Amino acid sequence: MTAAEGKTCQNCKNQFAIEPEDFDFYKRVAVPPPTWCPQCRMRRRMMFRNERTLYKNTCKLCGRDTIAMYPADSPYTVYCFECWTSDKWDPLQYGRDYDLSRPFFEQFWKFLQAVPRPSVEGSQNLNCPYTNYTWECKNVYMSSSIMYSDNAAYIKGGEKCIDTFDCFQVTELTKCYECVNCERLNNCKFLVNSRDCIDSAFLFDCANCQNCFLCANLRNQSFMIENKKYSEVEYFEKLKEYDPGTSRGIESAKEKFAEVSKNAIHKFARITKAVNATGDNLYNVKDVKACFDLHDLQNVRYALRGWTVKDSMDMYGTDDTQWDYESVNNGLYASHLIFTTNCHTHCMDIQYSDYCRSSSHLFGCISVKNKQYCIFNKQYQKEEYEALVQKIKAQMDATPYADKNGRVFKYGEFFPPEISPFVYNEVVAQEYFPVTEAQAIKEGFGWKKTEEKNYQITLPAGQIPERVTETDDLILQKVIGCLHGGQCDHQCSTAFRLIPAELQFYKQTNIPIPRLCPNCRHYKRLGKRNPVTLWHRRCMCATRHDHHLMGQCPNEFETSYAPDRPEIVYCEQCYQAEVA
Repeated sequence: MTAAEGKTCQNCKNQFAIEPEDFDFYKRVAVPPPTWCPQCRMRRRMMFRNERTLYKNTCKLCGRDTIAMYPADSPYTVYCFECWTSDKWDPLQYGRDYDLSRPFFEQFWKFLQAVPRPSVEGSQNLNCPYTNYTWECKNVYMSSSIMYSDNAAYIKGGEKCIDTFDCFQVTELTKCYECVNCERLNNCKFLVNSRDCIDSAFLFDCANCQNCFLCANLRNQSFMIENKKYSEVEYFEKLKEYDPGTSRGIESAKEKFAEVSKNAIHKFARITKAVNATGDNLYNVKDVKACFDLHDLQNVRYALRGWTVKDSMDMYGTDDTQWDYESVNNGLYASHLIFTTNCHTHCMDIQYSDYCRSSSHLFGCISVKNKQYCIFNKQYQKEEYEALVQKIKAQMDATPYADKNGRVFKYGEFFPPEISPFVYNEVVAQEYFPVTEAQAIKEGFGWKKTEEKNYQITLPAGQIPERVTETDDLILQKVIGCLHGGQCDHQCSTAFRLIPAELQFYKQTNIPIPRLCPNCRHYKRLGKRNPVTLWHRRCMCATRHDHHLMGQCPNEFETSYAPDRPEIVYCEQCYQAEVA
């Protein structure tokens, strides 16, 4: 087995290690080792995933108005999803010869702008406006990376959500609001890192609880407030003191909840049913390193958001795939997708391609469907294809692409950030690795200026009634001012409107009208999640347990809690002894 090797990242100049297991993988998929460190590789992949920034555009085929990831003045050929998936056009008509005298990425960048691409990503949806990366949903609004849901809005990373609003990374929620990293909830509000709870609010790390409020680290409890037990009658009487049906009551509860959460015991990571795994928010995984928000994995490294993946590395938004490397939004019964974006549904042996479907043996293709042995959307015989691919790989090494920052891209590197169809403040990288406009431009990522707003606010945030019962349907006609007024780092839209389903939900659940715009609410939820970065730390438990009878626990671990954070972070054994 090859020994571990230290390298200097071509991008950030920091040191990183390539482990023996990594070398084995690179050999298996026939690629050279990377020149960027894992975190820089993750940011680079994120440059090719715009989930939440949408624009009004026009389909270049049918001429109809459409909502798209690309503004109307972008250089890309954008089709509405219906036209893009239809047989009204042939992707091979855009085929071109490969020029062995010019860098691959230079040619691909021009090709990327010419071949039609879908306005948004998703399928089998009904009445789901302003959504992206959405599958098999009904009546979903302003959400992304969501599937199998109905009557939901302002959700990112959701599965099987019914009558649920304003949540982040959640599964199987019904009638819930402002929940983060949660599973299997019913009629719950403001829950974080919790599961299997009913009729509860402001809980941190609670499981199988009912009628609990402002609590942490509870298991199998009911009628608890601030971790104190009450009778059923006492509970509802005490709850009135918090006045949770008013904006003032909600804001007061949020302040107390911040203290409750900070003072709770924090497990080093949310990892369940795992063998040899590091990362956070993992379930049913084995041999996993530095992965986040995934389930059902085996032998996977450096991945974020996905499920049912084997023998793969460096991915974002991937499912049902194996032997993938440096990929974004790939999967659905796929294999060997290398340096590839948005290719899924029975795809195999594809490299440096985008938006291909049900195809195999492609190199440098865009929007190809049900084809094989194509290069730059041009069809070849098997032998011709294989010979030309080898020539292109050799030419990518001999004539590499260099970006404006002097970073060199040979065969084995993912797409350069500057050829992304998006800029930094449009993509998920800004959520997980936020930077200023000046920093983004300096790093060669690009930035889009905020567009001028031409609306008039008719309901300032300070004039919103305290209780939802004090409003009527006329509020649907109001342009509501965001409390932040654009004076924040949350891509504030400064104003927003309510949709009828949203107002109905607030009335049914007695939730006061929000005073922040959807973007600011989204970034507030994001702040309740840990970063997708790991630090090596020691357990903070000093309580005597079977595995450490004196002093501080000696156990060490990889955690997404930075060393300078104030939370009390425990290893698995100490956490199990005191909480679970």
